[in-house]
Amino acid sequence: MEERAKIVETLIEKTGSIMKVSGLTEESVFADLDMKSVNYSALINILEDEFDVEINYMEFKRKATIAEAADYVAALIDG
Repeated sequence: MEERAKIVETLIEKTGSIMKVSGLTEESVFADLDMKSVNYSALINILEDEFDVEINYMEFKRKATIAEAADYVAALIDG
């Protein structure tokens, strides 16, 4: 599950950077950050490059929390 921990770390770091916020956790809710489509797209591009996966935009956007998004990306990596 080490891969998932790296995904969570990347999501927290990059989401914080994109949204210019700090103190995010696995339980942080994307909707609370007022993320727009362009923010999701930027985050997805970063994750695709970092983890060499193809992420479906609509599936990713349905994930409410960083933890849910991390589980989704981890499942894509595991195939």
